[in-house]
This record gives sequence, structure tokens and C-alpha cells, in this order.
Amino acid sequence: MSIADAPAPGPGDAPAADGPGAPVPPGAPVPPDAPVPPDAPWRTTWRRLWGDRGSRTALIAAALLILIALTAPLLSRLGGWSPTAFDADAIDPYLGGLPHGTLGGIGAEHWLGVEPVTGRDLFARVVHGAQVSLLIAFAATAIVVVTGTAAGIAAGYFGGRVDTVLSRLMDLTMSFPSLIFMIAMMSVAQDVNRVVLMTAVIGVFGWPGIARVVRAEALSLRHREFVEAARACGSGPWRILTRQVLPNISGPVIAFTTLLIPGMISTEAALSFLGVGVRPPTPSWGQMIAEAVAYYETDPMYFIVPSVFLFVAVLAFTVLGDALRDILDPQGGRP
Repeated sequence: MSIADAPAPGPGDAPAADGPGAPVPPGAPVPPDAPVPPDAPWRTTWRRLWGDRGSRTALIAAALLILIALTAPLLSRLGGWSPTAFDADAIDPYLGGLPHGTLGGIGAEHWLGVEPVTGRDLFARVVHGAQVSLLIAFAATAIVVVTGTAAGIAAGYFGGRVDTVLSRLMDLTMSFPSLIFMIAMMSVAQDVNRVVLMTAVIGVFGWPGIARVVRAEALSLRHREFVEAARACGSGPWRILTRQVLPNISGPVIAFTTLLIPGMISTEAALSFLGVGVRPPTPSWGQMIAEAVAYYETDPMYFIVPSVFLFVAVLAFTVLGDALRDILDPQGGRP
């Protein structure tokens, strides 16, 4: 009997032992031509991120800070004090308003002590300060990433006059004295929402950096085979950008985004430290550090507590961003 006359396998027959459609036994090595699940790269990223001790610690610290910011009202209620409530019994009026007890008044009633003069609970103000600082940092980062990615991908893909105009705009924005302008804007604007204004001002000056990264990636992808094939099949620019180009630059964008967050936290803290950020009684880490400078000798805990939170936040997101860059964009920082 010839091969052509061989009967087709029935429903109860065993599958072929080999071939492209053959099942892979459990525990057997995966063939190189086997299809890759869509979520396999993200699983690999997660395993590598969680497998490194430093990255795992940074991830846990960042997650805890985000959780603290999200649950700040609940945590302050658990502590028994609101961030604006004064406790006159916790300070000594005969010692210039310094807290009673050691370590800035730390005890069962005030878990991290109190502020000098006002007696406000430091724990409540720090957790609410985390909410303000991380809200501004994440919102400003979102503005920077969306604006920079859109500008960079348009400049790199379309080229020509579009690239020239957007590149000159990037150069102009990067050469502008952004810190001076931020201070001037925050000083002049009085009756506005300070959180919204800080988010907008920080976001306006931060997008050219990521735009340059995305532009370089888009330039390298615009003439790749899969982009040319999509163009030959009649796909429009919008479909090519969203279906072909954007997914292939998502790794560097995610890595750059994580590295942006600590810079945004530091910028917000610096503006609040200079007195042009959020205003009392709204708490902020930078504002608390600025107020604590006068008490670093007599009440060092007032200075140490917000400084430690700020340091941990910046360090955690920096380490996390470095790890994601090494995993998702291993050639990004190399020549």
C-alpha cells in the first residue's frame, strides 16, 4: 500500500511521534521552532527581576511605599492622629516647643514622634506626604512618557520635516532653564491647585529625554522587514505605529519610565524644600525636611524621618529602574 493510500488517523489513534504539530511531553526540552506564548517575555522579566536579591528588595520597598500612599488616610486613622491635628500635650512650651520624651516624642501615642512647636503627628504627616510626593511623581511621569513617546515615535517614523520640527523643539526645551522657570511659575501662581500646577510644570520640561530615546528606536525600526511588509499589505501609518513599532520599543520605554520616577520625586521634594511646592498644611517630604533644618541639632528625628522616607523612595525606584533597563534594554547604555 502506498503512502497516498494510507488511511487517515482516526480519533482514537495516537498522534504522530514527531513533526511540527506533535505534542511536547512534560519535562522535555522545548524545540527552538516551538511557538512562544505572548506573555513569555514578561514572565522571563519577572523571574529575572525577582531572582535578583537587590531588585527584589527594591521592588518590595517600592510596592510598600505605593501601598502606604494609597492607604494614607487609613494609616493615619490607625495611628489616631490626622496630619493637621495639633497635640499641645506632646510638646514642652518651656523648651521652645520641643517634644516631650526621647527621640522626638516617639511612643505608643505618636509612633514616629511629633513636630516641634505644633505637636503634629509625624507618622500621619509622613504617610500623607508619601501620597502627595508619589502622586505628583507618577502623574508627571505619565505626562512625560505619553508626550515624549508620541513625539519621538512620530519624529523617527515620519522623518523629514516632522523630524526636523520635533527635534528642534526637543533641543529648545532641553536648553531652557527649567528649574528657574519652575521656581518662577510656582512663585507667581498663587490661587491655584499646587499639586496640579507642579505636575504640569514638571511634566512640560521632562519629555525631551524619552522622546530622543524613542526617536532613535523608531528610526531603527522604520525600514525593518516586518514594517515594510505591513506597509506593503496596505496598513496605514496609525496601524503600523500602534501594531508594529510601539510594541517593539515598549521595553526601553518601560525601563526609562521607571528611571524617571526617582527624578520626579526628587524634583518635587526640591521645589517643596525651596518653598515653592505644596503649601502647609498639606504635607510633603521636601517641605518637612525644609522645616526640620532649624531643629536638626535639638530634635534630629524631625529631620531624619522624612529624609529616610525620601531616600528609600529614590533608591528603590532607581535600583528597580536599573534592573529593568538591564533586562528589557540590555544594549541601551552601551555603545
